Amino acid sequence: MDATATPISKSTLPLQMLAGLVLGLAMGQLFPEYGSKLQWIGTAFIQAIQMIVIPIVFSAVTLGIYHMGSDIRSLGRVALVCFVYFYLATFVAIVIALVLNGIFHPGVNAGLVPSGKIPANLMLAVDWTKYFLDLIPSNVLAAMAGQKILPTLVFAVLFGLALTTVGERGKPVVALLDSVLQTTFKMTNWIVKTGPLAIFGIMSWLFATQGLQSVLALGKLIGVMYLALAVLVAVFMVLMVVIGEKPLYVTRMMLAPVLLGFTTRSSEVALPLHIERLEQMGVPSRTVSVVLPLGYSFNLDGSALYIGLATTFLAEAYHFNLDASSLTTILVTALIASKGVANVPAGGMVALATVLTAVGLPVESIAIIAGVDAFMDMGRTAVNVFGNSAAVLLVRKFVPQPADTAEEALVQ
Repeated sequence: MDATATPISKSTLPLQMLAGLVLGLAMGQLFPEYGSKLQWIGTAFIQAIQMIVIPIVFSAVTLGIYHMGSDIRSLGRVALVCFVYFYLATFVAIVIALVLNGIFHPGVNAGLVPSGKIPANLMLAVDWTKYFLDLIPSNVLAAMAGQKILPTLVFAVLFGLALTTVGERGKPVVALLDSVLQTTFKMTNWIVKTGPLAIFGIMSWLFATQGLQSVLALGKLIGVMYLALAVLVAVFMVLMVVIGEKPLYVTRMMLAPVLLGFTTRSSEVALPLHIERLEQMGVPSRTVSVVLPLGYSFNLDGSALYIGLATTFLAEAYHFNLDASSLTTILVTALIASKGVANVPAGGMVALATVLTAVGLPVESIAIIAGVDAFMDMGRTAVNVFGNSAAVLLVRKFVPQPADTAEEALVQ
């Protein structure tokens, strides 16, 4: 891939996004009557990105598996490294949340006033039987049309493995998927150019409609959470140094997708740009296209940290005794639940409800923090994106892949 050829590689894009964020915040605070009417700009941008996410996931994962398919051992090592790292990173994220809660105790003497609403008919636990059955789409086109990433991912993996077994007869399909991926990345370039304007609209609406009162009311919780997220990012940077990467360079390259995740509160909106930036860094496309979609489904470290911190905050607000047994329950339940909600509506809320139920807290207590969830969601989504960059680089270190050939280069 030519790292200099793609328009979205321009270094001005993150600066434009930051400008959109600052101007949107100012608009929402100074002119709320106008800012509250600008949500449609961000919605249009998000829907445009969602329009191309499924084609990108299917074609990229299928091609990645196809190119790895000749070496099943390598593919197995990638999967092993991924899932070992995913669980270790999630474990560290939850421990950071528990430790910082133990230091700052943001829930102590907190006023138990509901600041928002919880989703209607919220699941109180992950139905694991349904979860595994949902991974197998009875109609893959319906799954794709429904924007269901995990069933699409499963089908793409199986389809890519099957392509490796049909020899020359599979070459036209590979060429078609390659063309689809190149075309959708070109569309990504067009859409992402409007990102700063979309960020302006989203931030204007958010601060015009949410205001700062609810943020100030739960400011200690929000502050501790962002401190915890900063500690987690520092852990990722140390990991990058250990594996021979330059964390500041990685951060600069990842700034645009991280800002997209932060402002839109959606990891999948950042996915197309995230893939391109990692390939611009020289990571083989076969590695990126396999590891990143897996990470977006199973490695949500920022969300896991939030679950741990929100649970301990609510426990202390309800004067619940957080002894060693309770903390262990929170740690283990959050570790498991956070991996089982990638294909569940309102997945973060479901995981939080699962942990609250496990420790004996009322699920209705979620309403206390629901009003500021948008502000916390921004930070945890950004860290989800950054953390998966570390996952891709780790796999490149321990399961090196040959550089893409001219025939395999997916984006020119």
